Amino acid sequence: MINAVGGYAGGPPLWETDTAVLDRMLAVNLRTGYTLLRAAIPALLKQGRGALVNVAAKAGLDHPAGAAAYAASKAGAIAMTDSLAADLLGTGVRINSILPSIIDTAANRAAMPKADHAKWPKPQDIARVILFLCSNDAAVIHGAAIPVYGNG
Repeated sequence: MINAVGGYAGGPPLWETDTAVLDRMLAVNLRTGYTLLRAAIPALLKQGRGALVNVAAKAGLDHPAGAAAYAASKAGAIAMTDSLAADLLGTGVRINSILPSIIDTAANRAAMPKADHAKWPKPQDIARVILFLCSNDAAVIHGAAIPVYGNG
């Protein structure tokens, strides 16, 4: 199971951020993962094997200015994944996070037209990391938070 649901809201500092923004970031970036994992893990435990990948973000570890709600939601997603890794140890079910930086998408290019887009990881780069983590080649990787930062 891959949790690739997510969203971004940021800009003003925390003291100027509306509570609705925090609620939205927690709902999109943390609660959706919680809901998906609660649904998937029992089935994977029953079959005694499986791979879970949570797409978190670099901002969950490297907290940028003007993104407190986003960074907190992604840090929570990383912590939830890490805790689940301890819960799942020895069950045959693996869980890992990937931590992309800004992903090279049309929306991100439009939001940041002056940025150096060549340095951002492409969606297909992220997909390759996810596929690897779900493969038998990654059978020994469990509880990792893997950076996918691109060339920047």
